[in-house]
Amino acid sequence: MSRIASVFAHPALSALSAGHAALIPYVTVGYPSVETTLKVVPLLASSGCDIIELGIPFSDPLADGATIQRASYQSLRQGVTPKLCFEVAQELRQQVGTPLVFMTYYNPVLKFGVEQFCLKCAEVGIDGLIIPDLPPEEGQELEKSTRRHGLDLIYLLSPASTEARIELVVSRSSGFIYLVSLTGVTGARNKLPEELEGFVARVKARTEKPLCVGFGVSTAEQARRIAKVADGVIVGSRIIQLIKEDNSLKNLCSFVKGLRDALL
Repeated sequence: MSRIASVFAHPALSALSAGHAALIPYVTVGYPSVETTLKVVPLLASSGCDIIELGIPFSDPLADGATIQRASYQSLRQGVTPKLCFEVAQELRQQVGTPLVFMTYYNPVLKFGVEQFCLKCAEVGIDGLIIPDLPPEEGQELEKSTRRHGLDLIYLLSPASTEARIELVVSRSSGFIYLVSLTGVTGARNKLPEELEGFVARVKARTEKPLCVGFGVSTAEQARRIAKVADGVIVGSRIIQLIKEDNSLKNLCSFVKGLRDALL
């Protein structure tokens, strides 16, 4: 069983009736500095986060809104490369036992070499990959490499997904399925779509794999709403904003504690 699978196999997470959903924050590696990333991730782990997404900065992050785009751009300007991201991940793995997932785009993986990328992920302690611009129809090569190296490949579904697309993704995704709460890009939102529960129900009717919801989540109340129907809550842009706003990270700690309490 992978580290990611073990999160959802835990008695407290295996059933929604237990009242505990997984908390999955996202951070851009190297934003605003590598030193900050090395400080933030252990802090998130010690604050009760169950899985942590590490974003590899990319020049054309088409699924991301302005907040993560800016963070990615700044990291790139500071020389953060996939090679450096591997070094950061390796150092973080020595500090935390929390599952770590790389969120990236397919171009950096392809340039690095699919097999070499997955081998390196396994070597440094990465547990899974999220690649928003890789559809399952084109993911066979990466799927083979991730399986070979014990990595989970997590596919995304949007509310606009057809029944056929849902069937395809639930059959191919491993670790969990990433449900995009809305059509559009990442970014903190004042409210989530009214149709969210119906979307989650559509997917849940076709799989027993864990379902985690992201995009637009920025408050404890939104997280609580998601936890009533899904197995995990993914928060990115608001995390990035708080890292930028407060170097002491006290506000980030308070925010994460509020999310964690909302999911218990």
